Amino acid sequence: MKSSQLLSLLCLLLISSLCHAARPDTSGVFTNPLLGSGPDPWVIQQDGIYYYLNTTGHNLVIRKTAAMSALGQTKEMVVWTPPVKGPNARDIWAPELHRLNNKWYLYYTAGSSDNIHPQHTFVLENTAKDPTTGTWTDKGQIRDTAANYFAIDGTIFTHNGKNYFIWSGHNGKDVVQRLYIARMANPWTLISPRVEIAAPQYSWEQNGVNEGPEILKNAKGEVFLIFSACGCWTENYALGIMQLKHGADPLQPQSWTKSAEPVLQSKPENGAYAPGHNGFFKSPDGKEDWIIYHANSRAGEGCGQRRNPRMQQVNWKADGSPDFGVPVKINTAIKNPSGE
Repeated sequence: MKSSQLLSLLCLLLISSLCHAARPDTSGVFTNPLLGSGPDPWVIQQDGIYYYLNTTGHNLVIRKTAAMSALGQTKEMVVWTPPVKGPNARDIWAPELHRLNNKWYLYYTAGSSDNIHPQHTFVLENTAKDPTTGTWTDKGQIRDTAANYFAIDGTIFTHNGKNYFIWSGHNGKDVVQRLYIARMANPWTLISPRVEIAAPQYSWEQNGVNEGPEILKNAKGEVFLIFSACGCWTENYALGIMQLKHGADPLQPQSWTKSAEPVLQSKPENGAYAPGHNGFFKSPDGKEDWIIYHANSRAGEGCGQRRNPRMQQVNWKADGSPDFGVPVKINTAIKNPSGE
């Protein structure tokens, strides 16, 4: 064989090897963690594609995939870099992507370049069909109509044709993180005063923290709010749950009932420390509900980039409430979401 032919063959073999390595896993199972790093994971599905985001601290990135079990084979795409100066220049946290009025809105938490003003929530708008393309327009800060206090982890709750913003923040009197809700006039403007719907009250909600609110609905349309408590710098970070009473006004504090026990917490023997700050998504065929959350794989890793994303199926109890079980042991085979 001529040297040129041998070189061509080697190139073909190399290309074949690379292509094979890039193919989605067909074994039907995956393992946690999904990525080596990924604090505050968030997933949304649109037109058969999943868009995944997590905290980087310095910009906003999106991964896209047709199969969440193959998330580790995707590449992150930087879609926004903060300005050098201004109210949203540093500490970029907790991104969430929402589809409203046929446009994409990317909500995130950021701090001011002057290092004086606290973290606040902001939003970007994109008219493109694919959020990894197009142009993101800064729509500014999501401002509380009553005050401009510390505010993080904003999410959207659509209920009876109205959009609500739910976030974690301070009341201006202390540094306890409470959960607040307000109705929205549009995707970047609050139209009602904020209402406090939760504050730490149980022993497992230590360190004055309720944060990372996320909405989950069951097949009957009953509404649950899952939140993180205790503080990500501890091993006791955990998920709690609240339920919206049937037919009740979300803007009334008494409409929400908090469970006295956490619904997902550390499982050291499974390599799951401080699980929290979750999101939810459906399997490709729409038959299963899944939770995605971050956790540390070892003790003492705190709130840094070692927090990694994991996912597992949500089961439903006879009373209609979600059952998250315990964090599945890392590196243990889990059946792919149905329809992959």
